Amino acid sequence: MNEFEKDVQYKGNDVVDSIKGFAFSFVFFVLIFAIGAAISVIGQ
Repeated sequence: MNEFEKDVQYKGNDVVDSIKGFAFSFVFFVLIFAIGAAISVIGQ
């Protein structure tokens, strides 16, 4: 057994972190798209 598996520093669930990372990046890109779409509509 690996010695690092016995004493884990972070005991949280990786799935939760993956969902958070995906959600934050998704919101960021949607925000960038919305700003670009708004500028495009205002510019017409």
